[in-house]
Amino acid sequence: MHAVLTKLYTMARLMRVYQWTKNALVLMPLVFAQQLMNFDAVARSFLAMLSFCLAASATYIYNDIRDLENDKRHPEKSLRPLPRGDISPASAGLLGGLLLAASIGLALPLNDRFLWALLVYIILTVSYSLLLKNVFIVDVIVVALGFVVRAIAGAVAIEVVFSNWLIVCTLFLALFLALGKRRGEIVLLEGQARNHREVLHHYSTVFIDQMLLIVAGGALITFTIYTCSAEVVARIGTDKLYMTLPFVVYGLARYLWLVEHNGTGDPSQVLLKDWPTCAAVLLWAVTCVAIIYVR
Repeated sequence: MHAVLTKLYTMARLMRVYQWTKNALVLMPLVFAQQLMNFDAVARSFLAMLSFCLAASATYIYNDIRDLENDKRHPEKSLRPLPRGDISPASAGLLGGLLLAASIGLALPLNDRFLWALLVYIILTVSYSLLLKNVFIVDVIVVALGFVVRAIAGAVAIEVVFSNWLIVCTLFLALFLALGKRRGEIVLLEGQARNHREVLHHYSTVFIDQMLLIVAGGALITFTIYTCSAEVVARIGTDKLYMTLPFVVYGLARYLWLVEHNGTGDPSQVLLKDWPTCAAVLLWAVTCVAIIYVR
């Protein structure tokens, strides 16, 4: 029994289940399109999210197999199942293939547009692993686009219109998180960043700090415009979404502080371990639901 539990734990770590929190973005259109009380839409949204979770895990495994030798020299990545030797590359590849097949299988009952969105995400992440993660600036843009595709996929899964302002806001927020993670990686590796990945040599904490302020401002401005947009007010029937802005400001400021003072950049780890950030996200979500659905 202990051996079985150990294998399951190893598989969960290999799949990076904790990273599945990112795929909650697929559910965002469900809330903002006022479909939260529609059982069919809820079921389709959760099916879409699960499909993305499995696809993400498959691409993580593929990336880990490709970067196995580099990861063995990394202070944190060396603790992952593959570099530690807890699972063989062949077994990991088989698991990744099964996850990918399951992901596509879950997408088929939805609609063709969702399937295409899923395939775009898979192609984007594989392209990142093969080439784009080694291109300065492009690497963080590609990571951010992965979040945008998630949001769009959530909308097409339930066949609703998704505000362009919210898509742009998602892009800025994703860039904010991706840059924060990149900064954390540079701080962790200290002067050895170039030895792990050539592109990291082009980044500096000063440059990233400047970019963080720019994209944080972009995220805040575009979300503010979204909350005040006449189109959005007419669609959801209220102009009170601006009341969620304090939570957005706090969340952005808290993440900036964590990145600068704690060297923490992984958004999934922050969301799971930093309770003030968790509280801000939860309060923002609850307030959004209350404003949109309670009359």
